[in-house]
Amino acid sequence: MIETERLFLREMTEEDFAALYAILSDSDIMRHYPYAFDEARVHNWISRNIERYEVFGFGLWAVCLKESGEMIGDCGLTMQNINGFIRPEIGYHFRADRQHKGYATEAAAAVRDWAFENTPFFSLFSYMHEANTPSARVAQRIGMSLVETYADKEEGNITVYSLHK
Repeated sequence: MIETERLFLREMTEEDFAALYAILSDSDIMRHYPYAFDEARVHNWISRNIERYEVFGFGLWAVCLKESGEMIGDCGLTMQNINGFIRPEIGYHFRADRQHKGYATEAAAAVRDWAFENTPFFSLFSYMHEANTPSARVAQRIGMSLVETYADKEEGNITVYSLHK
């Protein structure tokens, strides 16, 4: 679906369960979420993204290494409630041993370009817990700027980054 120098992004399927479970159940990776995912939540994550592909034509995609086809994360575009507004958000999660290698930035930049070329959106967003500085750096590297910080009752302080076409 989307190719970069080192990666390809494709629709995820139930066959991606084990690879995705390794990411979303990792408490270190998910430390900025309310919880790490159990098996049921990972199955639901996959199902929700398959539904998003059908409804919107996009969702979080499986991020795979070109050299091996191995799934190392997810990245894509979803519609998220960000401080009371439904906004197109670029999100990403990567396996711990594949972090700090530029894969998240490479995938997020490809999603940004795809979204501006294939959707009617003129603005894209990424939001994260204020302490999630690695995610904030990815947002900044793909050209996003900090536009808002707000307090969420359940998740604490949230930072919002945005980029306009």
